[in-house]
Amino acid sequence: MAAVKLKLGIPKGSLQDATIALFENAGWHIYANGRSYFPGVDDSELECMLIRAQEMARYVEKGVLDAGLTGIDWVVESGLDVVSVTSLTYSKATRTKVRWVLAVPEDSPFEKAEELSGKVIATELVEVTKNYFASKNVPVKVEFSWGATEVKPPMLADAIVEVTETGSSLRANRLRIIDTVMESETHLIANRAAYEDPWKKQKIDNISLMLNGAIAAKGRVGLMMNVEKKNLDKVLAMLPALDSPTISTLSDAGWAALNTVLEESVLRDVIPKLKSAGATGIVEYPLNKIVL
Repeated sequence: MAAVKLKLGIPKGSLQDATIALFENAGWHIYANGRSYFPGVDDSELECMLIRAQEMARYVEKGVLDAGLTGIDWVVESGLDVVSVTSLTYSKATRTKVRWVLAVPEDSPFEKAEELSGKVIATELVEVTKNYFASKNVPVKVEFSWGATEVKPPMLADAIVEVTETGSSLRANRLRIIDTVMESETHLIANRAAYEDPWKKQKIDNISLMLNGAIAAKGRVGLMMNVEKKNLDKVLAMLPALDSPTISTLSDAGWAALNTVLEESVLRDVIPKLKSAGATGIVEYPLNKIVL
């Protein structure tokens, strides 16, 4: 009898490298060689397939895949019925949500969506954009864009709805944002029947737990140090901890060991303060996962 496997969709394209790196930090090594749509993975219970994020919900709903990772924007756009297991705030370049924004040329007279009545809007996110303008009772013509959407105004469209992380691409194309249509982040989604299967549900939930642990660890490090108990309050006051630090008594009853988690960005300011407050033997160590 063949071993049971969970069929998992990995988003092909802009999210691919970030997703594979996230799985690496979570404990799974996925090997994509650029030619095959079926990357290897060091887990005999998983079978991975590369699928474009825009199509992920379709194949998950049909049961071709048991689960997959895609932006919630594409789930909403598709209108398909899948289980959203967890949100995972990571993207191609940052650890923040992305935005679908309404943008016009810098020299355009338009300042708000209501002024675009009767105009042409180019976007990949057609249904969401139609619903956005319908909610404002603004009649527009929404055209599907096959890519390079930023170059379409003003000759091919009056405005666009485009996804952005930092806004740099829009600025480079001399576009000005006038509104946010929706925010989006990656979600782990599942087929409803698969998520009702006890073994598959447990496997999907385990993946969710470990991916969230890897995301929680991004940009954070562990810090441990020794402190004389008479200086403990001063040291604790300098410590912006993720949670209450762990305090352990050493063999010398007058000393304690502290272990905590910090944002890596604050270390250059915090470590000198800890040293001045009486901490010694300060050791920084990397983190792969934080499971809360």
